Amino acid sequence: MIIAIVGLVVIGPERLPKVARTVGHMLGRLQRYVGDVKSDIQREMHLEDLKKLQKEMTDSARDLESGLRGQAAAVQADLDSTAKSVNSAVAGETTPKAIDMTAADAEAALKDAERAIAQTVADDIAAGHTPPPRDDNQMALGLDNAAPADAPKESKA
Repeated sequence: MIIAIVGLVVIGPERLPKVARTVGHMLGRLQRYVGDVKSDIQREMHLEDLKKLQKEMTDSARDLESGLRGQAAAVQADLDSTAKSVNSAVAGETTPKAIDMTAADAEAALKDAERAIAQTVADDIAAGHTPPPRDDNQMALGLDNAAPADAPKESKA
């Protein structure tokens, strides 16, 4: 109120509305500028957080990839050693039948077998088939969750 009275006395009643309008425009521009600066700062902070998250995800993906590569190499080495031992065991037999299967071939055959089993199970489920009743004369391997605890360990042959 005091500022308005001083402004009226100093500027005069004729120029006061024009000066007030100009001051209002300048205050509006100042508010817009401050708002723009705030939004720019928020955007930069958000971008920085996204970059940090991207770096964390990239690092965890690299760690996972290296772990998987290590496990794959170990499995590959195991398959190679198994193939070599099978080949050497077969070579020691009286009939010279060698198994020429690489680890990659064995792995592909294993994946094909898994897919075939999964497809058979899916087809049985889709057709509504139930598994045959359990034969108590079969040897219990402990693989069946529904197998009774007192099932015989060996066949009664």
